[in-house]
Amino acid sequence: MSSQAEILTQALPYIKKYSGKIVAIKYGGHAMSDEAGVMKDIALLRLVGVKVVLIHGGGPEISQMTKRLGKIPDFVDGLRVTDNEMIEIVQMVLAGKINKTLVNLLELQGSHAVGLSGIDGNLIEATVKNPKLGFVGNITKINNQIILDLLEKNYIPVISTIARNSDGSIYNINGDTAAAYIAGSLKAERLIMMTDTPGILRDKNDPDTLIHELNLNEASQLFSKGIISEGMIPKVECCIEAVRLGVKNVIIINGKTPHALLIELLTDEGAGTLIKK
Repeated sequence: MSSQAEILTQALPYIKKYSGKIVAIKYGGHAMSDEAGVMKDIALLRLVGVKVVLIHGGGPEISQMTKRLGKIPDFVDGLRVTDNEMIEIVQMVLAGKINKTLVNLLELQGSHAVGLSGIDGNLIEATVKNPKLGFVGNITKINNQIILDLLEKNYIPVISTIARNSDGSIYNINGDTAAAYIAGSLKAERLIMMTDTPGILRDKNDPDTLIHELNLNEASQLFSKGIISEGMIPKVECCIEAVRLGVKNVIIINGKTPHALLIELLTDEGAGTLIKK
């Protein structure tokens, strides 16, 4: 009992720190192994006053649905080639199945959540990133008033990362990029990137080499040293962009670790790699 009391006491200053502040969470991809558990933690954060904005992707589920429909996924430089048929699948999986599943799980925990896509309220505006990729978009503007309205009414916005342009075309947006731009537009206290690695490692094969904290200059130097490589390159680039856009700090954590969100936000222990200005 004393250890439990110690944990609760330890959480108090962090609850005070984050209560009333906006915390954006990027959840998706290979980190989505315990959706119910993560949504329970998000519900708890909302109950103690944290204004949570949840941005999600769902690349693996899109690929699964694509194969079920007899279509072969195609990627160029890690980005999904998105033709007319594929953008319909993306919209169906992201704005439909995944988005409503997460909203339902939050509601089951007693939270009030509202599912949005980048189309709703013209939230995410985009243009073509590269004609070779089809309907893959570059973000040109975030219209965040609908998010602010929902937060004011104590809802948790749950946002799928598709966007539109002025002629009504729909675009697939990289989830990390969308999270960076949305969190930046909100000047969030923190953006939490939930992935399937513990953070940035000096040796990718040794979890004990976790780098706990970096500023922007230090993070940039790790690219040239080859410490940040492969799939971590675009993720860390998005983290750096989020800080430049106005997020106070960004942290990369392992979303598969039980209660990683609570450990990071509400304990002295922390988790993952923190990137700050």
